[in-house]
Order: sequence, then C-alpha cells, then structure tokens
Amino acid sequence: MEFGEHRIATPEAMHELGMRVARDLEAGDLLVLTGPLGAGKTTFTRGLGEGLGVRRPVTSPTFVLARTHPSLVGGAPLVHVDAYRLDGAMALDDLDIDFAGSVVVVEWGRGKVDEFVDSWIDIEIERPEGVAVAEGDDDLIEPRVVRILPHGPAWEN
Repeated sequence: MEFGEHRIATPEAMHELGMRVARDLEAGDLLVLTGPLGAGKTTFTRGLGEGLGVRRPVTSPTFVLARTHPSLVGGAPLVHVDAYRLDGAMALDDLDIDFAGSVVVVEWGRGKVDEFVDSWIDIEIERPEGVAVAEGDDDLIEPRVVRILPHGPAWEN
C-alpha cells in the first residue's frame, strides 16, 4: 500500500493513484475519503474501480447514497458510498453494506465508520486554494496533496 503523502498534479494522476491503490485491496477493506467538493474523491474512486476490474461507470453516489459495482474479473465488488447526508454511524450501518465481502469506499465518512469497524484506510485529499497550473488553452488544474494513512489492527504490519 502506498501509505504517506502524495503530490498529485492532474486528474489523470489522481485516477492512476486509485488504480495503484486497488492492487493492494481485497474484500473487507474499507477506505474513507475526505476532502472538499471537487477535490478528486470520485476521480480517485474511478481509478480504484478500474484497478479492481469492476463494472463501470463509477460515478458519484450522491443521490443514491450507495452504489455497488460488481467485479468483472472474479474479485470483490466495489461499494461506493456518499455519507455526506448521513447523520452518523447508525445511518451508515442502516444501508446494510457487505463490508466483509466488498471493497468499500465511503466519501465523507470520517467519524462515521469508526464506531462499527476497527480498521480502515483514511485518504485525505487537500486542494490548495489559489494554486493552479495551466493545461491546454483555458484549463486550469489545481494540484492536490493526498494523504493515505492506515488505521487499526488490520494495517499494523
């Protein structure tokens, strides 16, 4: 797993980071994504889905709360959750997600998963304000800092 801090310059690099992280994941792994709107949480998750070989497209589950993407290669499904509108851990638990049999990504899940799981990977995406680089004619790309940190006994080694 690529724990630590990563500097990500483009959306394509964010997608690639997701693909690389996917190589080390298996059923039962939980990732909690934190960052402001537009930080790249869904872009990272798209890369994760591609790396896991799940059915696409991987889109933001904002309006459905949780979306399951079955594996096309015999691996674990990807469950993509948007916990922004959930009140807490009990509301997340009410979604009846198969945490043991899936790779689960919870956007906006910080403080909502630690009540019922003991291990997860915290992924924080920071989007610096006022820092942009030109790409193409009118496109501005803001570089990101991504911190990937393990929590709990499953990641001690």
